[in-house]
Amino acid sequence: MPNGSDFDVIVAGAGPAGLAAACLLARSGCKTACIAPDLDLATCSDKHEPVRRTVALMQPAIRLLETLGAWPEQLQQHCAPLDLLKIVDDTLAAFSAPTVTFSSSELGDQPFGWNIPLDRLVSVLGSTANSEGVTLIKTAVSDCNVLDGKAQLSLKTGDRVSARVVIAADGRQSVLRRDAGISVNQWRYDQTALALSFSHSSPHHGMSIEYHKTSGPFTTVPLPGKRSSLVWMVRPDEVEAICALSPDQLAARLQLEMHGDLGLIDDVTTPVAIPMSGMAARKFAANRVLLVGEAAHVVPPIGAQGLNMSLRDAAIAAEAISDAIRLGDDPGSAGLCAAYDTGRRADVMPRQAAIDTLNRSLTSEFFPLHLGRALGMTALQNIPPLKRRAMLEGMNPTGSLPRSMRE
Repeated sequence: MPNGSDFDVIVAGAGPAGLAAACLLARSGCKTACIAPDLDLATCSDKHEPVRRTVALMQPAIRLLETLGAWPEQLQQHCAPLDLLKIVDDTLAAFSAPTVTFSSSELGDQPFGWNIPLDRLVSVLGSTANSEGVTLIKTAVSDCNVLDGKAQLSLKTGDRVSARVVIAADGRQSVLRRDAGISVNQWRYDQTALALSFSHSSPHHGMSIEYHKTSGPFTTVPLPGKRSSLVWMVRPDEVEAICALSPDQLAARLQLEMHGDLGLIDDVTTPVAIPMSGMAARKFAANRVLLVGEAAHVVPPIGAQGLNMSLRDAAIAAEAISDAIRLGDDPGSAGLCAAYDTGRRADVMPRQAAIDTLNRSLTSEFFPLHLGRALGMTALQNIPPLKRRAMLEGMNPTGSLPRSMRE
């Protein structure tokens, strides 16, 4: 890459959202670069390797992968469908919520979505970006300045590149967000998420089970065969003791936490510990920078909303930019940034608030929160139209789907 290269669009960040945005832009004919220090196009091997971290993608996100040619051929054989979701109140609170089961068959013949190994998803999207002609630059951005109607990026290599607009998918400590002058609201939870996978003797039947415990959700998600992934929210002072358990001890602990619902537990991977926090940017776009994914918002891993929202960010940003370029408009204009900010906040902020409220209702000792959660779950269980609306909104948000995610 020559120093001083000029692009239509630069994407900073090579997670699923950043790579998806870069692929969509390149497919639309935009001269696109993707910059990240962790770019790696190594193809995942097909031999059995224990999966630690997975992502549950709902049908709109799967349709995006179809648009990019990454689904089903390159991914589906390594994934499991999400046909059922069961929510179990395991808090032992004075007012317990009823167990609620959501079935995708109530909406049609497709599963809610699929559970996908994260490393394989990133690898496939990286290879797709390469084949689409995205210029891949393996380094980090050190700073960004707007000059003469363009974003000028300085790289850690000493090189400089520029573009008419930049997509910041560079995570919660985003350099581009900082240099665009966008501040954030952030907070911490007294929780750590443990991510791992395990084998079990009973079939999961395509069911994800979310046990609501006093430390937060304990969520199993299906993988191919008799295997599932787990995101387990615990108090930070529990992490060391849990991670010190032997594989057999950890398997026995998981079996107890699940009340034996998946039978005997075995072949548990080493837990990955992730401290929990939340963040919301005060603007989602400014100064020729559009925020995507965790550069814009961070939520706890509840209800499979995080990456699904991030992929909507990516697709909407890419489509707005490519449409502007096709029409001869400025893709980094203040008007485009304002429209992106307004549209994404309308989708993200209510979901972030709902996730935060549910999570705090589990860990709080405030009685009205427990009562409100129990009443809400009772209503979902007993009012079919409300239950159907909840399923539709969780899987297929109204009014915010980009073209690449529509049926």
